[in-house]
Amino acid sequence: MADMALVTGSSAGLGVHFALALAAQGHDVILTARRSDRLDQLAQQIRDRFGTQAHVIPANLAQPGAIAGLMADIAKQGLAVNLLVNNAGFGARGDFAALDGAAQAEMIDVNCRALIELCHAVLPGMLQMRRGGILNVASTAAFQPGPWMAVYYASKAFVLSFSEALHEEVKPHGVHVTALCPGPTRTEFFEAAAMEDVFFRRFATAPEPVVRDGLAALEANRPVVIPGLMNRVMATATRFTPRWVTRKAAGAVQRGQTRGEG
Repeated sequence: MADMALVTGSSAGLGVHFALALAAQGHDVILTARRSDRLDQLAQQIRDRFGTQAHVIPANLAQPGAIAGLMADIAKQGLAVNLLVNNAGFGARGDFAALDGAAQAEMIDVNCRALIELCHAVLPGMLQMRRGGILNVASTAAFQPGPWMAVYYASKAFVLSFSEALHEEVKPHGVHVTALCPGPTRTEFFEAAAMEDVFFRRFATAPEPVVRDGLAALEANRPVVIPGLMNRVMATATRFTPRWVTRKAAGAVQRGQTRGEG
């Protein structure tokens, strides 16, 4: 469906697995994240294993003007993005009032603003060619409020709502848009968010099936995909459960983890 894929947050976690999976399918890839050393290592691995092109363009998507700079660098190299995987993102757990305000604003910048700017940057070319795809990584957190991870949950709800709306807008024009909503997945994300606990270990899944299901759903142009039966059941259940129940349930899980409870 696409020849050149841009994968954000590709220095670690799901981003690495997306880049490898796309290269295995024959796509050339553009890798972007803050850590250029990791990107260089991944790019060399892709070239050696799959014989496809791997371009490294480091960027800090939280910085103003980062997306414009990234797209300018892509254009300078004569590249065009046919497939975008908006994977970059992070979360933080704790009392909203106690967490660093700048860090929470940065979370919105990366999880929401950068995603929007990238979609807006690549869509005109895709619409003109009447082909291409955008996979936005949301989360099962998108389906309910999350006390003690309030900003993260809200940011993923934004990604889900935006992706579903965009899916309908561009569907008649040959462009695919899918929101991927994984549950707990064994990547560096959860270590960074201090989520390595009994609950996580019990329910987390491997990253490979998440990537496989996400790319398959994008190919089929499904608006939303939730990998894993248990994750689908829990996400669906929120539609029929009173909001106060889902709010308290999510809060109990996150508050317990904040306190170090298992």
